[in-house]
Amino acid sequence: MGQRAERIAHRAERKAHRAWGMGQRGKIRGLGKFRFQDLEIWQMAIEIADELFDIAEDLDRKRLYRFAEQLRGAGMSMSNNIAEGSGSNSANEFYQFLNIARRSTFENANILILLKKRSLITDNTLEKLLDKLDHLCRKITNFQKSLRD
Repeated sequence: MGQRAERIAHRAERKAHRAWGMGQRGKIRGLGKFRFQDLEIWQMAIEIADELFDIAEDLDRKRLYRFAEQLRGAGMSMSNNIAEGSGSNSANEFYQFLNIARRSTFENANILILLKKRSLITDNTLEKLLDKLDHLCRKITNFQKSLRD
């Protein structure tokens, strides 16, 4: 992404932050669209969860159901908590949901490391997903800081 595109995306993110800081109630904007859908952190969390679901499906095929379910749950926790928190009446409450979503990135990283240790995913898959989880974690932290400003 070029610098101009990044500035535009950053401005849009700041605009969304301002809307959250005003304590607006969770409303549907437009036809069937919730405001969390515009958040970059939610979009990133959904993309990562989708990749985790692919791994979980492979684990199901290997009859490793417990691993698969744990990975699905932790994967959904990131986007679920961002979405649920976006409906909060206060920035402080939203902050707490974001904290849970952020901690879920660590849970997912731990699960993936264990899966790699058991040779259930490749080094490449592990590194790619750890990078994405780290990036999401940092974005969530920055978003949380913007709620405190």
